[in-house]
Amino acid sequence: MYGSDRDAMRRVFVEAWRKAEGGEPLQPLERLIAEVVAEHPEYHRFLSCDDGGIGRDFPPELGATNPFLHMGLHLSIREQLSADRPPGVTALYRRIRLRTGDAHGAEHRIMDCLAQGLWEAQRSGAMPDEARYLDCLRVLAGP
Repeated sequence: MYGSDRDAMRRVFVEAWRKAEGGEPLQPLERLIAEVVAEHPEYHRFLSCDDGGIGRDFPPELGATNPFLHMGLHLSIREQLSADRPPGVTALYRRIRLRTGDAHGAEHRIMDCLAQGLWEAQRSGAMPDEARYLDCLRVLAGP
């Protein structure tokens, strides 16, 4: 699912959702994508082949939320949790989930830390700083 072709990566979301809606068998990654998409009905219209969501820009300066980025961050968080990578992220997630009261809300809180870390890494041309990311999560998790 990783790559630099934005539209190809978006098509993975569209195809997984199409298959899920049609009751077709899903590969493990497609199942994860379909779960995330199902939790975001506000984005379903962007996953229709005739809507143009694949090639559309979602400029943040105009207040647009990029649904593919948003759902991709959910997937990244879930991947981190399944592997406890970086080490300790799963325990911090559990604490954040207890504070927020639900898994989806906890992921949204974590998403801010993850997005900030990815933005900083992209800006500096370096790998994401895992220690800084975990520090951000510790703040969310509280005492």
